[in-house]
Amino acid sequence: MTSHKSIRFISDTWEDYALIDSGDGSKLERFNQYVLDRPEPVAVWPKGLNLSKWDKADASFEPTGKMKGYWQNIANVPEKWMLEYRSPNHESLKLKFQLEMKRFKHVGVFPEQATNWEYIVRKINEGDRLLNLFAYTGGASLAAKSAGADVTHVDAIRQVIDWTRVNMELSGLDGIRWVVEDALKFLKREVKRGNKYNAVVLDPPTWGLGPKNEKWKLDHYLEEIVELVAAVVEPEGFIVMNTYSGIPPTSLETLWRRVLPKANMVSGELCLQGSDGHLLSTGSLIRIEL
Repeated sequence: MTSHKSIRFISDTWEDYALIDSGDGSKLERFNQYVLDRPEPVAVWPKGLNLSKWDKADASFEPTGKMKGYWQNIANVPEKWMLEYRSPNHESLKLKFQLEMKRFKHVGVFPEQATNWEYIVRKINEGDRLLNLFAYTGGASLAAKSAGADVTHVDAIRQVIDWTRVNMELSGLDGIRWVVEDALKFLKREVKRGNKYNAVVLDPPTWGLGPKNEKWKLDHYLEEIVELVAAVVEPEGFIVMNTYSGIPPTSLETLWRRVLPKANMVSGELCLQGSDGHLLSTGSLIRIEL
């Protein structure tokens, strides 16, 4: 009988970041010294703090559509500023990120991912090969490199790769292998070449456009991605997959179990903990150990 274990993965090891409050479709966050007000559709409860606290945000994102908008920079937040992550559990895990207020409400880091950085450093061995797909600004890549892993970082957007390179240098690291390419195309070639990795991390987007305006929709490619990732992982390796697409953890687990039926899997919600103790779910996460 297959056992099922669903948990909440909570990133509660930050000093430079805090979820101050959330509610009414928004979240109030501190990134180092700056407080930002950003949309958060899953925050369906009332705000916990008085509106006067929210009004003191240094900047707020004003949506003009489902996936776009503009920043109202109230307190002249600089174009770029630094955020640091220091692990309380692993001395080598000291990361620095360059943040910017981007036009899709993002700032260059997903704080909830800290729980995955801790897991990666705990699981990876020096010299292990880690593949990070759809890698964005590279928190997982930096964490693995800080532990001495051989890291391949794949993203289709050159500007994002350049941003990750800045984060690597700020973190005092070097030697990450950069691949500017569609992750699915890269995976197919790696399978043909017979290349293997001790770990694969992936965070596929729900939808998007490639560098040549190629349309991407996750549900068209998800099954193929899972099969290809399973083909490039070493027999005793591990996989970390999360998605902000709305696919529930149980669906991710069922999909993966059809491909890797004997693997140990833990799935659940990726969460941030508010200052008052409440949890904000940000996406689905599954960890697979072969």
